[in-house]
Amino acid sequence: MATLPTPKQRRQLLLDRREAKMARSPHAYVRGNTAQYYEWLQAQPGHSLPEGPPIWICGDCHLGNLGPLAGLDGSLEMQIRDFDQSVIGNPAHDLVRLALSLATAARGSSLPGVVTARMLQHMLDGYAFAFLPGELQLVLPRPAVVKSAMRGAEQRSWKELATERFLETRPIIPMGRNFWPISKEEKKAIADLCDTSDMRSLVTRLKSRSKKAKLEVIDAAYWVKGCSSLGLLRYAVLLGLGDGEYCLIDIKEAVQATSVHYPDASMPRDNAKRVVAGARHLSPALGERTLPQRFLGKGIFVRELLPQDLKLEIDELSVDDAASTASYLAYVVGCAHARQMDWSTGMHWIKQLQMDRDAADPIPGWLWHSVLQLIASHESSYLEHCRQYALRLARSERGLT
Repeated sequence: MATLPTPKQRRQLLLDRREAKMARSPHAYVRGNTAQYYEWLQAQPGHSLPEGPPIWICGDCHLGNLGPLAGLDGSLEMQIRDFDQSVIGNPAHDLVRLALSLATAARGSSLPGVVTARMLQHMLDGYAFAFLPGELQLVLPRPAVVKSAMRGAEQRSWKELATERFLETRPIIPMGRNFWPISKEEKKAIADLCDTSDMRSLVTRLKSRSKKAKLEVIDAAYWVKGCSSLGLLRYAVLLGLGDGEYCLIDIKEAVQATSVHYPDASMPRDNAKRVVAGARHLSPALGERTLPQRFLGKGIFVRELLPQDLKLEIDELSVDDAASTASYLAYVVGCAHARQMDWSTGMHWIKQLQMDRDAADPIPGWLWHSVLQLIASHESSYLEHCRQYALRLARSERGLT
Protein backbone atom coordinates (compact mmCIF):
# COMPACT_ATOMS: atom_id res chain seq x y z
CA MET A 1 0.00 0.00 0.00
CA ALA A 2 1.32 3.46 -0.91
CA THR A 3 2.47 5.73 1.90
CA LEU A 4 -0.36 8.01 2.96
CA PRO A 5 0.28 11.76 3.17
CA THR A 6 0.83 13.51 6.46
CA PRO A 7 -1.23 16.63 7.30
CA LYS A 8 1.72 18.80 6.21
CA GLN A 9 1.80 17.15 2.77
CA ARG A 10 -1.90 17.62 2.01
CA ARG A 11 -1.93 20.99 0.27
CA GLN A 12 0.38 20.22 -2.65
CA LEU A 13 -1.20 16.84 -3.27
CA LEU A 14 -4.66 18.41 -3.31
CA LEU A 15 -3.49 21.12 -5.70
CA ASP A 16 -2.07 18.47 -8.02
CA ARG A 17 -5.31 16.47 -7.89
CA ARG A 18 -7.39 19.57 -8.60
CA GLU A 19 -5.26 20.49 -11.62
CA ALA A 20 -5.62 16.97 -13.01
CA LYS A 21 -9.37 16.92 -12.45
CA MET A 22 -9.89 20.27 -14.18
CA ALA A 23 -7.93 19.05 -17.21
CA ARG A 24 -10.35 16.14 -17.81
CA SER A 25 -13.00 18.11 -19.71
CA PRO A 26 -14.35 21.63 -20.31
CA HIS A 27 -17.26 20.80 -17.98
CA ALA A 28 -14.90 19.76 -15.17
CA TYR A 29 -12.89 22.95 -15.75
CA VAL A 30 -15.98 25.16 -15.46
CA ARG A 31 -16.97 23.41 -12.21
CA GLY A 32 -13.53 23.86 -10.68
CA ASN A 33 -12.84 27.40 -11.85
CA THR A 34 -15.35 29.59 -10.05
CA ALA A 35 -12.88 32.48 -9.85
CA GLN A 36 -13.09 33.14 -13.58
CA TYR A 37 -16.89 33.36 -13.42
CA TYR A 38 -16.80 35.83 -10.53
CA GLU A 39 -14.18 37.94 -12.31
CA TRP A 40 -16.48 38.07 -15.33
CA LEU A 41 -19.41 39.16 -13.15
CA GLN A 42 -17.35 41.90 -11.54
CA ALA A 43 -16.32 43.22 -14.97
CA GLN A 44 -19.88 43.54 -16.29
CA PRO A 45 -21.08 47.12 -16.84
CA GLY A 46 -24.08 48.29 -14.86
CA HIS A 47 -27.48 46.94 -15.93
CA SER A 48 -25.99 44.37 -18.33
CA LEU A 49 -27.85 41.78 -16.25
CA PRO A 50 -31.33 42.15 -14.73
CA GLU A 51 -31.09 43.37 -11.14
CA GLY A 52 -33.19 41.12 -8.96
CA PRO A 53 -34.35 41.57 -5.36
CA PRO A 54 -31.74 40.95 -2.64
CA ILE A 55 -32.17 37.31 -1.65
CA TRP A 56 -29.91 34.44 -0.65
CA ILE A 57 -28.40 32.89 -3.77
CA CYS A 58 -26.22 29.80 -4.18
CA GLY A 59 -23.44 31.81 -5.82
CA ASP A 60 -22.03 28.67 -7.48
CA CYS A 61 -25.12 27.19 -9.09
CA HIS A 62 -23.69 24.55 -11.42
CA LEU A 63 -25.10 21.09 -12.16
CA GLY A 64 -22.95 19.30 -9.58
CA ASN A 65 -24.36 21.46 -6.81
CA LEU A 66 -27.90 20.17 -7.32
CA GLY A 67 -29.22 16.81 -6.23
CA PRO A 68 -31.63 14.78 -4.07
CA LEU A 69 -31.64 15.74 -0.38
CA ALA A 70 -33.45 14.10 2.52
CA GLY A 71 -35.38 16.06 5.13
CA LEU A 72 -35.64 15.21 8.81
CA ASP A 73 -39.21 14.03 8.22
CA GLY A 74 -38.12 11.47 5.64
CA SER A 75 -39.14 13.54 2.62
CA LEU A 76 -36.93 13.60 -0.45
CA GLU A 77 -36.55 16.60 -2.75
CA MET A 78 -34.27 17.82 -5.50
CA GLN A 79 -32.59 20.93 -4.09
CA ILE A 80 -29.42 23.00 -4.14
CA ARG A 81 -26.79 21.19 -2.07
CA ASP A 82 -23.71 23.43 -1.78
CA PHE A 83 -23.51 26.83 -0.08
CA ASP A 84 -19.83 27.71 0.29
CA GLN A 85 -20.40 30.75 -1.95
CA SER A 86 -23.91 31.57 -0.75
CA VAL A 87 -24.54 35.32 -0.31
CA ILE A 88 -27.35 37.83 -0.46
CA GLY A 89 -27.12 38.92 -4.06
CA ASN A 90 -28.68 39.09 -7.49
CA PRO A 91 -30.65 35.91 -8.37
CA ALA A 92 -29.67 36.45 -12.03
CA HIS A 93 -26.15 35.33 -11.07
CA ASP A 94 -27.44 31.85 -10.23
CA LEU A 95 -29.25 31.69 -13.56
CA VAL A 96 -26.19 32.66 -15.59
CA ARG A 97 -24.00 30.19 -13.69
CA LEU A 98 -26.54 27.40 -14.30
CA ALA A 99 -26.82 28.36 -17.97
CA LEU A 100 -23.03 28.19 -18.36
CA SER A 101 -22.96 24.77 -16.71
CA LEU A 102 -25.76 23.45 -18.93
CA ALA A 103 -24.17 24.84 -22.09
CA THR A 104 -20.81 23.30 -21.18
CA ALA A 105 -22.44 19.94 -20.48
CA ALA A 106 -24.16 20.13 -23.88
CA ARG A 107 -20.84 20.79 -25.61
CA GLY A 108 -19.27 17.91 -23.70
CA SER A 109 -22.10 15.70 -24.94
CA SER A 110 -21.44 16.77 -28.56
CA LEU A 111 -24.93 18.23 -28.88
CA PRO A 112 -25.54 20.72 -31.71
CA GLY A 113 -25.70 24.42 -30.89
CA VAL A 114 -29.42 24.55 -31.60
CA VAL A 115 -29.97 22.21 -28.64
CA THR A 116 -28.03 24.58 -26.37
CA ALA A 117 -30.23 27.45 -27.54
CA ARG A 118 -33.34 25.39 -26.83
CA MET A 119 -32.01 24.53 -23.36
CA LEU A 120 -31.60 28.20 -22.45
CA GLN A 121 -35.13 28.95 -23.62
CA HIS A 122 -36.62 26.11 -21.59
CA MET A 123 -34.45 27.00 -18.61
CA LEU A 124 -36.16 30.36 -18.25
CA ASP A 125 -39.60 28.76 -18.64
CA GLY A 126 -38.86 26.23 -15.90
CA TYR A 127 -37.56 28.94 -13.59
CA ALA A 128 -40.70 31.05 -14.10
CA PHE A 129 -43.00 28.09 -13.28
CA ALA A 130 -41.67 28.14 -9.70
CA PHE A 131 -43.16 31.61 -9.16
CA LEU A 132 -46.74 30.73 -10.06
CA PRO A 133 -49.28 30.75 -7.21
CA GLY A 134 -49.99 27.37 -5.65
CA GLU A 135 -53.28 26.82 -7.47
CA LEU A 136 -51.58 27.47 -10.82
CA GLN A 137 -48.40 25.54 -10.13
CA LEU A 138 -47.48 23.19 -12.93
CA VAL A 139 -46.09 19.79 -12.03
CA LEU A 140 -43.05 19.53 -14.24
CA PRO A 141 -42.29 15.99 -15.41
CA ARG A 142 -38.90 14.81 -14.21
CA PRO A 143 -36.39 14.17 -17.00
CA ALA A 144 -34.66 10.79 -17.16
CA VAL A 145 -31.48 11.93 -15.40
CA VAL A 146 -33.50 13.35 -12.47
CA LYS A 147 -35.75 10.27 -12.27
CA SER A 148 -32.67 8.08 -12.09
CA ALA A 149 -31.10 10.19 -9.32
CA MET A 150 -34.29 10.29 -7.25
CA ARG A 151 -34.91 6.57 -7.69
CA GLY A 152 -31.36 5.81 -6.58
CA ALA A 153 -31.72 8.10 -3.56
CA GLU A 154 -35.02 6.55 -2.47
CA GLN A 155 -33.51 3.07 -2.45
CA ARG A 156 -30.37 3.91 -0.49
CA SER A 157 -29.84 2.85 3.10
CA TRP A 158 -27.06 3.22 5.65
CA LYS A 159 -25.54 0.02 4.25
CA GLU A 160 -25.27 1.56 0.76
CA LEU A 161 -23.83 4.78 2.20
CA ALA A 162 -21.23 2.84 4.17
CA THR A 163 -20.36 0.64 1.21
CA GLU A 164 -19.97 3.65 -1.07
CA ARG A 165 -17.96 5.78 1.34
CA PHE A 166 -16.05 3.14 3.28
CA LEU A 167 -16.03 0.14 0.93
CA GLU A 168 -17.19 -2.00 3.85
CA THR A 169 -19.85 -1.90 6.55
CA ARG A 170 -17.51 -2.37 9.50
CA PRO A 171 -17.34 0.74 11.70
CA ILE A 172 -14.07 2.08 10.34
CA ILE A 173 -12.94 4.66 7.79
CA PRO A 174 -10.33 2.95 5.59
CA MET A 175 -7.34 5.11 4.72
CA GLY A 176 -6.58 5.43 1.01
CA ARG A 177 -7.30 7.69 -1.95
CA ASN A 178 -10.29 9.47 -0.39
CA PHE A 179 -9.44 9.37 3.32
CA TRP A 180 -6.12 10.44 4.84
CA PRO A 181 -4.75 10.28 8.40
CA ILE A 182 -5.24 13.20 10.78
CA SER A 183 -3.01 14.60 13.50
CA LYS A 184 -3.41 14.14 17.26
CA GLU A 185 -4.49 17.78 17.51
CA GLU A 186 -7.22 17.21 14.92
CA LYS A 187 -8.39 14.02 16.67
CA LYS A 188 -8.73 15.84 19.99
CA ALA A 189 -10.55 18.79 18.39
CA ILE A 190 -13.02 16.41 16.72
CA ALA A 191 -13.63 14.57 20.00
CA ASP A 192 -14.25 17.90 21.79
CA LEU A 193 -16.63 19.06 19.06
CA CYS A 194 -18.64 15.84 19.17
CA ASP A 195 -18.96 16.13 22.96
CA THR A 196 -20.98 19.38 22.76
CA SER A 197 -24.70 19.84 23.27
CA ASP A 198 -24.94 21.47 19.84
CA MET A 199 -23.62 18.34 18.16
CA ARG A 200 -25.96 16.12 20.18
CA SER A 201 -28.89 18.30 19.14
CA LEU A 202 -27.86 18.08 15.47
CA VAL A 203 -27.47 14.30 15.44
CA THR A 204 -30.66 13.54 17.37
CA ARG A 205 -32.94 15.69 15.22
CA LEU A 206 -34.08 12.63 13.30
CA LYS A 207 -37.33 11.47 14.88
CA SER A 208 -36.14 7.88 15.15
CA ARG A 209 -33.26 8.77 17.48
CA SER A 210 -33.27 9.11 21.24
CA LYS A 211 -32.38 12.54 22.61
CA LYS A 212 -30.31 10.72 25.22
CA ALA A 213 -28.12 8.88 22.71
CA LYS A 214 -24.49 8.79 23.80
CA LEU A 215 -22.26 9.97 20.98
CA GLU A 216 -18.98 8.16 20.47
CA VAL A 217 -16.34 9.01 17.87
CA ILE A 218 -15.65 5.66 16.20
CA ASP A 219 -13.25 6.94 13.57
CA ALA A 220 -12.26 10.14 11.77
CA ALA A 221 -10.19 11.06 8.73
CA TYR A 222 -9.27 13.93 6.48
CA TRP A 223 -11.72 13.80 3.57
CA VAL A 224 -10.38 14.37 0.07
CA LYS A 225 -13.52 15.53 -1.69
CA GLY A 226 -14.04 17.53 -4.86
CA CYS A 227 -11.93 20.52 -5.85
CA SER A 228 -12.69 22.57 -2.76
CA SER A 229 -10.45 20.87 -0.19
CA LEU A 230 -7.32 22.81 -1.09
CA GLY A 231 -5.54 22.94 2.24
CA LEU A 232 -8.83 23.58 4.01
CA LEU A 233 -10.23 21.68 6.94
CA ARG A 234 -12.41 18.80 5.72
CA TYR A 235 -13.15 15.69 7.75
CA ALA A 236 -15.35 12.62 7.75
CA VAL A 237 -16.37 11.51 11.24
CA LEU A 238 -18.07 8.20 12.00
CA LEU A 239 -20.20 8.52 15.13
CA GLY A 240 -21.69 5.69 17.15
CA LEU A 241 -25.11 6.30 18.71
CA GLY A 242 -25.46 3.05 20.62
CA ASP A 243 -27.33 -0.15 19.75
CA GLY A 244 -25.26 -0.59 16.59
CA GLU A 245 -26.44 2.66 15.01
CA TYR A 246 -23.98 4.96 13.25
CA CYS A 247 -24.02 8.27 11.43
CA LEU A 248 -21.58 10.01 9.14
CA ILE A 249 -20.65 13.62 9.87
CA ASP A 250 -19.12 15.98 7.33
CA ILE A 251 -16.98 18.81 8.76
CA LYS A 252 -15.94 21.51 6.31
CA GLU A 253 -14.10 24.79 6.73
CA ALA A 254 -16.04 27.91 5.76
CA VAL A 255 -14.00 30.50 3.89
CA GLN A 256 -14.62 34.02 2.66
CA ALA A 257 -17.06 34.02 -0.24
CA THR A 258 -15.70 35.30 -3.53
CA SER A 259 -19.11 35.36 -5.19
CA VAL A 260 -20.65 38.76 -5.93
CA HIS A 261 -23.09 40.11 -3.34
CA TYR A 262 -25.06 43.31 -3.00
CA PRO A 263 -22.84 45.86 -1.21
CA ASP A 264 -25.47 46.80 1.38
CA ALA A 265 -26.51 43.20 2.12
CA SER A 266 -26.77 42.33 5.81
CA MET A 267 -25.11 38.93 6.19
CA PRO A 268 -23.40 37.18 9.11
CA ARG A 269 -19.73 38.19 9.28
CA ASP A 270 -18.81 34.69 10.44
CA ASN A 271 -18.44 32.61 7.27
CA ALA A 272 -19.80 29.45 8.86
CA LYS A 273 -22.96 31.27 9.94
CA ARG A 274 -23.25 32.77 6.46
CA VAL A 275 -23.10 29.32 4.84
CA VAL A 276 -25.71 27.90 7.20
CA ALA A 277 -28.00 30.91 6.71
CA GLY A 278 -27.79 30.42 2.95
CA ALA A 279 -28.58 26.72 3.30
CA ARG A 280 -31.62 27.34 5.49
CA HIS A 281 -33.07 29.87 3.08
CA LEU A 282 -32.34 27.99 -0.15
CA SER A 283 -32.61 24.30 0.82
CA PRO A 284 -34.43 23.76 4.11
CA ALA A 285 -33.99 19.98 3.84
CA LEU A 286 -30.23 20.45 4.20
CA GLY A 287 -30.20 23.67 6.20
CA GLU A 288 -32.01 22.10 9.13
CA ARG A 289 -29.24 19.50 9.38
CA THR A 290 -26.34 21.98 9.21
CA LEU A 291 -24.60 23.63 12.15
CA PRO A 292 -22.02 26.47 12.33
CA GLN A 293 -19.17 25.93 14.80
CA ARG A 294 -15.59 26.93 15.65
CA PHE A 295 -12.84 24.36 15.17
CA LEU A 296 -9.08 24.82 15.61
CA GLY A 297 -9.61 28.56 15.56
CA LYS A 298 -11.53 28.54 12.28
CA GLY A 299 -15.18 28.67 11.28
CA ILE A 300 -16.63 25.37 10.09
CA PHE A 301 -20.04 24.02 9.24
CA VAL A 302 -21.09 20.54 10.28
CA ARG A 303 -23.78 18.39 8.70
CA GLU A 304 -24.90 14.82 8.94
CA LEU A 305 -24.86 13.00 5.62
CA LEU A 306 -27.94 10.87 5.04
CA PRO A 307 -27.97 7.94 2.60
CA GLN A 308 -30.40 9.77 0.31
CA ASP A 309 -28.07 12.75 -0.24
CA LEU A 310 -26.69 12.44 -3.74
CA LYS A 311 -24.91 14.68 -6.20
CA LEU A 312 -26.62 14.96 -9.58
CA GLU A 313 -24.22 13.29 -12.01
CA ILE A 314 -24.72 14.24 -15.64
CA ASP A 315 -21.99 12.60 -17.66
CA GLU A 316 -23.83 13.02 -20.94
CA LEU A 317 -26.97 14.81 -22.05
CA SER A 318 -29.17 13.38 -24.78
CA VAL A 319 -30.92 15.43 -27.45
CA ASP A 320 -34.31 14.24 -26.18
CA ASP A 321 -33.70 15.07 -22.51
CA ALA A 322 -31.59 18.24 -22.79
CA ALA A 323 -34.41 20.79 -22.82
CA SER A 324 -36.49 19.07 -20.12
CA THR A 325 -33.40 18.72 -17.90
CA ALA A 326 -32.63 22.43 -18.24
CA SER A 327 -36.26 23.33 -17.48
CA TYR A 328 -36.52 21.10 -14.42
CA LEU A 329 -33.21 22.11 -12.84
CA ALA A 330 -34.00 25.79 -13.35
CA TYR A 331 -37.36 25.09 -11.68
CA VAL A 332 -35.47 23.70 -8.65
CA VAL A 333 -33.41 26.89 -8.47
CA GLY A 334 -36.55 28.96 -8.99
CA CYS A 335 -38.25 27.28 -6.01
CA ALA A 336 -35.25 28.17 -3.82
CA HIS A 337 -35.48 31.80 -4.94
CA ALA A 338 -39.27 32.12 -4.96
CA ARG A 339 -39.69 31.02 -1.33
CA GLN A 340 -37.78 34.16 -0.35
CA MET A 341 -40.06 36.58 -2.23
CA ASP A 342 -43.67 37.63 -1.79
CA TRP A 343 -45.96 37.22 -4.79
CA SER A 344 -45.69 40.78 -6.15
CA THR A 345 -41.90 40.82 -5.84
CA GLY A 346 -41.67 37.48 -7.59
CA MET A 347 -43.92 38.55 -10.47
CA HIS A 348 -41.96 41.77 -10.94
CA TRP A 349 -38.73 39.78 -11.04
CA ILE A 350 -40.04 37.36 -13.68
CA LYS A 351 -41.14 40.33 -15.83
CA GLN A 352 -37.63 41.76 -15.58
CA LEU A 353 -36.14 38.50 -16.80
CA GLN A 354 -38.52 38.40 -19.79
CA MET A 355 -38.17 42.07 -20.74
CA ASP A 356 -36.34 41.65 -24.07
CA ARG A 357 -37.84 38.26 -24.89
CA ASP A 358 -40.49 37.66 -27.57
CA ALA A 359 -41.81 34.95 -29.87
CA ALA A 360 -39.28 35.80 -32.57
CA ASP A 361 -36.34 35.57 -30.14
CA PRO A 362 -37.30 33.55 -27.03
CA ILE A 363 -33.88 33.85 -25.37
CA PRO A 364 -33.29 37.25 -23.70
CA GLY A 365 -30.20 39.02 -25.00
CA TRP A 366 -28.68 39.34 -21.52
CA LEU A 367 -28.69 35.54 -21.09
CA TRP A 368 -27.55 34.59 -24.58
CA HIS A 369 -24.69 37.08 -24.74
CA SER A 370 -23.58 36.17 -21.19
CA VAL A 371 -23.34 32.49 -22.12
CA LEU A 372 -21.53 33.27 -25.39
CA GLN A 373 -18.91 35.36 -23.59
CA LEU A 374 -18.43 32.84 -20.81
CA ILE A 375 -18.19 29.80 -23.10
CA ALA A 376 -15.60 31.57 -25.25
CA SER A 377 -13.45 32.69 -22.32
CA HIS A 378 -13.65 29.36 -20.49
CA GLU A 379 -12.86 27.37 -23.63
CA SER A 380 -9.61 29.24 -24.23
CA SER A 381 -8.72 29.13 -20.53
CA TYR A 382 -9.38 25.39 -20.44
CA LEU A 383 -7.05 24.74 -23.36
CA GLU A 384 -4.34 26.86 -21.75
CA HIS A 385 -4.86 25.00 -18.46
CA CYS A 386 -4.39 21.69 -20.29
CA ARG A 387 -1.24 22.96 -22.01
CA GLN A 388 0.29 24.11 -18.73
CA TYR A 389 -0.72 20.87 -17.04
CA ALA A 390 0.92 18.80 -19.80
CA LEU A 391 4.10 20.87 -19.50
CA ARG A 392 4.20 20.29 -15.72
CA LEU A 393 3.76 16.56 -16.23
CA ALA A 394 6.57 16.49 -18.79
CA ARG A 395 8.91 18.39 -16.43
CA SER A 396 7.99 16.05 -13.59
CA GLU A 397 8.76 12.99 -15.73
CA ARG A 398 12.17 14.46 -16.56
CA GLY A 399 12.84 15.03 -12.85
CA LEU A 400 12.66 18.83 -13.13
CA THR A 401 10.87 21.13 -10.70
